[in-house]
Amino acid sequence: MTSSKIEWTDSTWNPITGCSKLSEGCRHCYAERMAKRLHHMGNPRYKNGFKVTIHEDLFETPLKWKKPSIIFVNSMSDLFHEEIPENVIVKLFNVMEQAAQHTFQILTKRSERLFEIADRLRWPKNVWMGVSIEAEEYAYRMELLKKTQAAVKFISFEPLLTQIDQRHSLKGIDWVIVGGESGPKARPMDKEWVQRLHRMADRDGASFFFKQWGGTNKKKSGRILDGKEWNNYPKLS
Repeated sequence: MTSSKIEWTDSTWNPITGCSKLSEGCRHCYAERMAKRLHHMGNPRYKNGFKVTIHEDLFETPLKWKKPSIIFVNSMSDLFHEEIPENVIVKLFNVMEQAAQHTFQILTKRSERLFEIADRLRWPKNVWMGVSIEAEEYAYRMELLKKTQAAVKFISFEPLLTQIDQRHSLKGIDWVIVGGESGPKARPMDKEWVQRLHRMADRDGASFFFKQWGGTNKKKSGRILDGKEWNNYPKLS
């Protein structure tokens, strides 16, 4: 288990590494930068750099972790990437179901593939399924997410690059995460975009988590919105 600096999770599990750029939010991918760094350092997990690589020897490692944790799955990849065979996805879902002491968070930009195979997956209560939406043009991803059988559905609006139309309904979404882009080439995020999503979440009953303002100095920019930190998690039945 690898401890995580991501504000909304405890740790990460990367049975798959590597990805490819799909949409505008991928332009300054943190995982790609990190993979290249690890490759140059000689880390054997990244001998292929940022090419999709399946690490079968890591598939069952969560079964060995006894302390209950919130685990972000494939922080260095996308579980629904087109190069990952469906039978691999099924195997990893089976492991997550067996490791019932943990909560697993999965995040994808590939909502079409998620929707395509969702009916062929088992959806235990400890698996939270999310999609990334970085701009209005990708808002359709939430509608495909809503059609899955995931017990907890969430959206990561990060890096938030445009305003999201308030006419979209977040009903059926349990959790909303919002964050700005960080790093040396970070694109700006408008405060009103964040406040609008906060109002939408309140309106439609989704829990709201504000991750960061981002920018070139993430720590200095902080994560205070309207005078406080917003650390709400899904309301579980």
